[in-house]
Amino acid sequence: MSGNRLLRPLARLRLPRRRPGLPTGIAAIMVKDLRGRMRGRRTYIVLTVYLVLLGGFAWMLLQINEQTLVAQSCRDFSSCGGFRGGGDALGSASIGRGIFVGLMMLLTLITAVLSPASTAGAISGERERQTLDLLTVTPITSVAIVLGKLLSALAWVFLLIFASIPLTALVFAFGGVAPDDILRGYGVLLATAVGFGSVGLFFSGLLQRTGAATGLTYVMTLLLTIGSAFYWVFLGATSNDGFGTRRPAEVVLYLNPFVAQADVACGTEIGFSGWCSIVGSITGDVPTFGGGVIDGQVKCAPDGSCQTFGSGVAVPVGPAFNGGVCAAPDCSSDIALASGASRDRLWPRIVASYLALSALLTFLSVRLVGRTSGWRQLLRPRRPGRRAVAADA
Repeated sequence: MSGNRLLRPLARLRLPRRRPGLPTGIAAIMVKDLRGRMRGRRTYIVLTVYLVLLGGFAWMLLQINEQTLVAQSCRDFSSCGGFRGGGDALGSASIGRGIFVGLMMLLTLITAVLSPASTAGAISGERERQTLDLLTVTPITSVAIVLGKLLSALAWVFLLIFASIPLTALVFAFGGVAPDDILRGYGVLLATAVGFGSVGLFFSGLLQRTGAATGLTYVMTLLLTIGSAFYWVFLGATSNDGFGTRRPAEVVLYLNPFVAQADVACGTEIGFSGWCSIVGSITGDVPTFGGGVIDGQVKCAPDGSCQTFGSGVAVPVGPAFNGGVCAAPDCSSDIALASGASRDRLWPRIVASYLALSALLTFLSVRLVGRTSGWRQLLRPRRPGRRAVAADA
């Protein structure tokens, strides 16, 4: 009896339970979700069909660009065999750029559609299955729950993005695209996936039903893509104050992934035509010439005139980019008709905007999961309730 009396005070002592670290909790949530998502043959079948369709789209882009170059050679050289089969270096590079830009735009569309769908039911689905309370009373923190849900939901999107890299790398056979261009394009894709995924996760934590969360997520996605582009055009069309049209602020498009891919595509072009003209209209870096704006590759002549590639018309040129003058001693030097300020200006800011948006929405999602309630208590300081005390005990 005396021994039991001595042990009673020790029995009342509550030893602190060691909580798992943040990486351990994230890994536990990811393993739990990925075992359910990646199990079975469906993943391999969907991935195979996806790559087959993507390869077919790349083949169609190849045919379209080849036929376009053949038609251009018929018009400029009065001969329909100038660029057939991509034998010419310039024509082959143009085909490679066309395939690369088309694939990047398609992958951006796929990412913008699949990322919100994969995260819109991450938390609301747990509420519908009545398992969210079981997760919140475990030693895993709310931060680990939210980050684990986000990464496990985006794992499928990341798999689709990385699986397309070997197919995109085929553009190296044609030229016109450098490895750093592909890195820029895929960096925009990853930032887009994280940004739109965090939007879906936020609405999933805010609402009780997965259907409502999915609907609001896609509404926000349309506003960030189509809505921002339409609003920028609207501002440009209605900003005429009698002294000319003012350029709208480019910050309106800082959450539009297609504008970022257009900026990446501009970095692969020679001249100020195509995608560079779109980027230049957004940034305001539009070239001015005494003889008008010239598209395409330009060669300088000793008499101070410039001649466009493929045409025999010499256009008088005044001040060129940054105050320079077309005055090369021979016709061997080329002028890039896009200033350095126009390139690689939008996509870094858009990527940074997506990362900042993801950090903000992830923080709000952690608050929502920790409280399992709505807006009123979202920004209040968190106090340990009975559930948290019971978990610590």
